[in-house]
Amino acid sequence: MSLLNKIKLDNCPQHIAIIMDGNGRWAKQHGEVRLFGHSSGVEAVREVLKGCVDLGVKHLTLYAFSTENWNRPKEEVDGLMNLMVETIANEVDELNSNSVRLRSIGDESKLPEACRNELNAAKKETLKNDKLDLILALNYSARWEILNATQNIARKVEKDEIKASDIDEKLFESELTLSDVPDPELLIRTSGEYRLSNFLLWQIAYAELYFTDKLWPDFEREDLFEAVLNYQNRERRFGLVSEQLVK
Repeated sequence: MSLLNKIKLDNCPQHIAIIMDGNGRWAKQHGEVRLFGHSSGVEAVREVLKGCVDLGVKHLTLYAFSTENWNRPKEEVDGLMNLMVETIANEVDELNSNSVRLRSIGDESKLPEACRNELNAAKKETLKNDKLDLILALNYSARWEILNATQNIARKVEKDEIKASDIDEKLFESELTLSDVPDPELLIRTSGEYRLSNFLLWQIAYAELYFTDKLWPDFEREDLFEAVLNYQNRERRFGLVSEQLVK
């Protein structure tokens, strides 16, 4: 029996964020090069997408490529970029069939032109889909995002468009890349690592964190359901005490 039957669909997170970790180690375990692990991880993305549709999740953000990933060996980076182009092109029909809209966050200006072109084409083709937002974090880091938001606000102060006293959480959040999306309620990281790796640091202030030893290519739909069940068994207090939640 699927764990889906145990989940309360009216209490599912509306935004799930995932740090997809362990592709390289998975490839090594199988006697293959690291890129083979990244390629195999595409199937895990498909599984999670289908699981999110089953659950009625509205937003799924995947950490696909960080600003620090450029420091990896050139052949791996080049292979990742080519894989990204190929994967995006091949998945558009599947995204449309599930009414999934593709979005992205990060400094895309640094991505290869072919990657940007394929990404923009896929965004355009899936723009009207409304069941689920698939948000790819590409050349992204939370520090980059927070610094970028700060610079945007500073420029508005310099131009006398706003006053320093106008700056509050709401204004700051309006300059972030996911300003129109609710904060993630659940953050999942695979591969047994217990780090946030510079991912959505502002947005996950009150997210529930779920860590699993599974390497990303081995992560399946049932693993997603297990994470959501774990989430549903937690008490989310947001600074309150338990007694206040039952009033």
